[in-house]
This record gives sequence, structure tokens and C-alpha cells, in this order.
Amino acid sequence: MSASNEIGLPSIDGFDHINRYMDKERGVIAAKILPGEYYVTQDDELITTVLGSCISACIRDKVSGLGGMNHFMLPETTADKLRQGNEAVVGNATRYGNYAMEHLINTILMNGGKRKNLEVKVFGGGKIIPTLTDVGLKNIDFILEYIDTEGLPLLSQDLGDIYPRKIIYFPRTGKVGMKKIEHLHNDTIVKRERQYFNNIKNAPVEGDVELF
Repeated sequence: MSASNEIGLPSIDGFDHINRYMDKERGVIAAKILPGEYYVTQDDELITTVLGSCISACIRDKVSGLGGMNHFMLPETTADKLRQGNEAVVGNATRYGNYAMEHLINTILMNGGKRKNLEVKVFGGGKIIPTLTDVGLKNIDFILEYIDTEGLPLLSQDLGDIYPRKIIYFPRTGKVGMKKIEHLHNDTIVKRERQYFNNIKNAPVEGDVELF
């Protein structure tokens, strides 16, 4: 029997692929998301991830406790590509960030959340991979501008620096636990983000996503 069957199915359709397990320390089901994933729940669950250069937005309906978290990074854009007349590359990067945010928000809204009740906390954007230059800073600039443009209330943030972060989010209460990982015992985080970065570098985003 799989772990997902032992702990029951996700409360919201479409998340059967997410790794869920029983967090014995806290006595609740935990959903672990990787780069490029997001998860939304209406149950008393926690969502966890480890961030390097990537960003996670923790968003919930503060009245119902329905909420979720994503884990994303913008594709690469360079001044050279702009000088070559490739403005579409920069547009694609912004659209990718919009895609990541709006899929999370729309899933919350489609399952009964109200836009007027949404609240946001954001984390990540650390410079843990020197060869990725300022990708973390670009991610930070994007998420703060997005939140401002959409008029979403930003309750808290912990962005930048050089350390990876482990995030634990409880949508039901809105509480977030964060630990900065000052000493990496292996390079799993770096490898995972580098692979994700390479995968999305030239990947197109299929269409625009708009908020309800």
C-alpha cells in the first residue's frame, strides 16, 4: 500500500502526485513540494519545502483556512538577449512567475476561497548558487512587484541572504516555521535547483493565466 493510500487522498483534486506523509513530530499530514510544484489544502495539514534561489509564496483565505504554497523560480533573462531583440524572453520570464502565482491563487479561489480574504507570506531568493548570478534577486523583485500590483496583503517576508531555508506552512492557522540552513551537509538543494533552472530556461509557458 502506498503512503498516499495510508494517509488518505488530498482534500483537493489534482494533487495526487505530491509527496504526502505523516509528520509524527507534529501529528499532522505533511505535503512536501519540490521546485515547480504547488499544493493547496482545506484540511489541517502542513506544507513544507526547502528553498535556495527559489521563492515560495504561502497564501491562504484567513477566514476559512483554505490555502497553499508554491515553489518557483523565474527563467533566465539577460541583457544580451534584449539587445538581440528578444524581448519575448523577458516577457516569458514574467509570465512564468505569473503562471506560478496565479495557479496557486486560482486553485484557492476555485475551492471556495475569497480574494478579499487572502493573505500572503513569502520566503526565499537566497544566493546559494554563485553561477546563477542574481536569479534570487530577480525572483525577489518579481514577487514583491506582483504582490503590490495585485494589491494582496503581505503579512511577512524573509528574502535574500546566502542561506537555503526550510519552510513549514500551516494554512489552517497561517503559521510559518522557517529555519536557515547555514551548513549544507550535501549538495542536494543546489543540484535540485540547478536542474530546475536548466529545465525552465527555454521552456515556453502555455498561454496566460488570469485571476478570477
